[in-house]
Amino acid sequence: MSEQSAKVVVEGYLPPGHRPAPGPRPERQVWTGEGQDRAEPVTENELWTAQTPIITAPAPTPAAAPRQGAAIRNVPSADGRRTSRRIVGVDVARGFALLGMVAVHTLPATADAAGNPTWTWSLFGGNAAALFAVLAGVSLAFLTGGRNPRRGRDAARSRVSLVVRAMLLFGVGLSLNFLAIPAYNILIYYGLMFLLAIPFTMLSVRWLLVSAVTFAVGSPFLMQWSLDHLPAHVHANPDALDLVTEPTTVLAELFLTGTYPALPWMAFICLGMALGRMPLTRDRIQVLLVVIGAVVAAVGKGISLLMLYRFDLEYALIEATPWLTSEDVWTAQVYGPDPQLPTTTWQWLLLSGPHTNTPFALIGAAGLAMVALGAFLIASRAIGRWFTPLAALGSMTLTLYAAHLVFLTFVDVSPMPWFWYLVQMAVAALVATAWQQALGSGPLERVVTRASKAVGLAVVRKPEDS
Repeated sequence: MSEQSAKVVVEGYLPPGHRPAPGPRPERQVWTGEGQDRAEPVTENELWTAQTPIITAPAPTPAAAPRQGAAIRNVPSADGRRTSRRIVGVDVARGFALLGMVAVHTLPATADAAGNPTWTWSLFGGNAAALFAVLAGVSLAFLTGGRNPRRGRDAARSRVSLVVRAMLLFGVGLSLNFLAIPAYNILIYYGLMFLLAIPFTMLSVRWLLVSAVTFAVGSPFLMQWSLDHLPAHVHANPDALDLVTEPTTVLAELFLTGTYPALPWMAFICLGMALGRMPLTRDRIQVLLVVIGAVVAAVGKGISLLMLYRFDLEYALIEATPWLTSEDVWTAQVYGPDPQLPTTTWQWLLLSGPHTNTPFALIGAAGLAMVALGAFLIASRAIGRWFTPLAALGSMTLTLYAAHLVFLTFVDVSPMPWFWYLVQMAVAALVATAWQQALGSGPLERVVTRASKAVGLAVVRKPEDS
């Protein structure tokens, strides 16, 4: 045997035509995806990696190799010894949604005396909250196994944890609502949506998409019917006392008649869960999100506007609702209902304005959410480092959103809206970036995660613990 053929080559890096040398192999550590324990803190350069496939011999040909294209950020834990892997594009999209919701609550909606909307309202009105809900569905998919949904005891443990997570979100929302918040608080609706989503965690991508379409098309008709049969939307932000003294009214608002009604908005949650079950790190999926999302948004918004401009929908609505004017119809289309759409005709469901919660409004907002997620996943691959503050915002939206609502309660932002908006976002970005690099997840996120996991483990024990 020649010296070259006897040379030992490390397994997994063999050149073509060579075989591993005989004999025992050294034990190799199994990678769990959670990072490695280390004695020193993680540096900023080590926080950023590009996800690449693990290739073993024989190596696949370039044409057969899986294509990966997502920036991954390894976020340190509180002790700096472990890391968790986060897809940057998802966090950036979530931070963008938070930025938009703060803009809606802080900046003016009208641009001039004629009642034309500002560009911030046109961009974020209704759409930021919808993106927030879609990304909540993505998070639910991640929490229940991602592309490989958990089964058996693991699945049962995840569902118990989600019940606790939903109740904690609901409780945080109810507690904040004791304040005189000058904006609609989505957290109480969020908690209810998380609770309703638990049975859907067992569905495949196909059935999740079917569920999303069913909620988007069917729930608005149930919502419109309920306006004549259930208590009206009288509480802007119902608190725990309202829930105890007027349970029927509050539950009607939470499920059907409120600002973010859970049943229609389950369309966003189911869509997000379907997306979270897909391989979001692949180039093809990211591009398809942008393309298909743009088509869906064009269909949702385009058909509605076509009905208004070309098929006399405006005059049909005025004829059915004679106490309203043309200006009232277009106000509902541009700014949303106040607080609900009339029930004089089912044709009101052809509008697509923000928070009208009609089929076309839900479909259009869902399409824009897909475009935003796909675009940020693509952009993060090239300029992910520039998105560090926005990604940090997106990693602790619960904490920052709650702080934003408290801020609005005690600070009048109307005299200088842009100043206060920039102050809020600058402080939030600085705090979130520093907090994430030093401690990892945000304070409220950490409490919710630890509590939900602890209860899940206590209720459904691991086999070795039983």
